[in-house]
Amino acid sequence: MSNFASTPKNFAPSETTLKITQVRSSIGRKPQHRETLRSLGLKGIGKTVTRSADAVTVGMVNSVSHLVKVEEVD
Repeated sequence: MSNFASTPKNFAPSETTLKITQVRSSIGRKPQHRETLRSLGLKGIGKTVTRSADAVTVGMVNSVSHLVKVEEVD
């Protein structure tokens, strides 16, 4: 059923950089999850942002891990 590569909820704050891509729609999701996506700078499916892996960003990614794909960038 799942054609999407979701992100496991196991990211921890570190000194790395994260490449965050939205892979699922925010339509029909909880308002709090939609606001989290907007706070990350994601405005639609396929959009990608680069953020440092600080505690705030990691917490947001973990709360919407079912909607995004995360890769570590060196």
